[in-house]
Amino acid sequence: MVAISRIAVAVKEKVAEVAIESAPAIAAVSAVPKIDWNRRPVVIIGTGLAGYHLAREFRKQDRETPLIMLTADDGRFYSKPMISTAFAKAKQPDQLANATAADMAEELQADIRIFSKVTEIDADLQILKVGEDTIEYGKLVLASGAKCTEAPLTGDGLSRVYSVNNLLDYTRFRTSLVGKKKILIIGAGLIGSEYANDMIQSGFMIEVVEPMPSVLGTLLPEQASLAVQESLEQAGVQYHFGTVVEKVDKSGNGIKATLANGTVIEADAVLSAIGVRPDLTLANLTKLDTNRGILTDRSLQTSAQNIYALGDCAEVDGNLLFYVAPLIESARVLGKVLNDQQAEVHYGVMPVMIKTTLCPVVVSPPPRDAEGEWHVTVDSCNVLARFITSEGKLLGFALTGDATKEKDALSAETRPLMVSV
Repeated sequence: MVAISRIAVAVKEKVAEVAIESAPAIAAVSAVPKIDWNRRPVVIIGTGLAGYHLAREFRKQDRETPLIMLTADDGRFYSKPMISTAFAKAKQPDQLANATAADMAEELQADIRIFSKVTEIDADLQILKVGEDTIEYGKLVLASGAKCTEAPLTGDGLSRVYSVNNLLDYTRFRTSLVGKKKILIIGAGLIGSEYANDMIQSGFMIEVVEPMPSVLGTLLPEQASLAVQESLEQAGVQYHFGTVVEKVDKSGNGIKATLANGTVIEADAVLSAIGVRPDLTLANLTKLDTNRGILTDRSLQTSAQNIYALGDCAEVDGNLLFYVAPLIESARVLGKVLNDQQAEVHYGVMPVMIKTTLCPVVVSPPPRDAEGEWHVTVDSCNVLARFITSEGKLLGFALTGDATKEKDALSAETRPLMVSV
């Protein structure tokens, strides 16, 4: 095991004393003379886009309250959506990271502890435990993100099945593909389609297995889905719809996958991309109210006092959105709330740009269980689809190809996700 130094800066009478001690799997960096350690700290669990965006918003207004960030990974700052385009852009994993944990600790005047797992949270006493360490907090934020959904597979080749949820996962996956050519992707949803698009353009042979009858089936109407599928097929992607992978066995240095319909696919490795779900581990540990995600109001307050949630783990006033735009809006609002200001999120229209560059897609999905119909115009691979209610209200849209140019115009017409109350 590699020992990672923990660096703490203590300030007394304007004189900084630096102490360095060996601490396996923990790195903590920096406080500066302005930090008032007599205050209980704000603690953020998670250093993904949600955690770091929030930390920046908090520090815009408060440079004195201690800020502690805890993460189960190495704490590098990077944009997770960029991972699914990295093969075609010839980006190595280290090139995707914009800053190290040490860089971010210095910028944020924060104590950032990497490879740290929270084992206990007492909401009444406002303390949490990381291993043998106990941390008292003034306010706690859960920004723990989402976990990959695991495919129910059998067989002796499961060690060659990968899923990618962070930069460390991507590093393992990319390293495993050195000298390999053929990849089986499980799932033709947003992530599976982005990886198929990225990897087919990078010289890999790609086969995709999807239980639904089309790509992006939960997001797009049939005509738009077909436009994406045809573009990827023309580039060489092979699809197997209406079935699932049941078994993955080793076959030489690769795998042999058996599908429910009896088809057998030989490949070098498998990427499981069947979706994500909120990580509710800490919420359940703390006995917070949950549904699909951690339930919060529009101020990101959970069911426990002084505990908040944002990002992929948070279900904000009934909205569970795995996209960057709502995350940034939530971080902006919660930065104010942590500074004792009144603020609420008001999600507007937040179209999602899906990175299938062979057939560009922009979609603003209608609300769950919304009543209405898709009205679709097709011009070759250019699809313009509008989801309209019986009263003529526009609740969502899906655009492919050149029709993506209509994004701004349709966004202006579409009903916002959250109506002001």
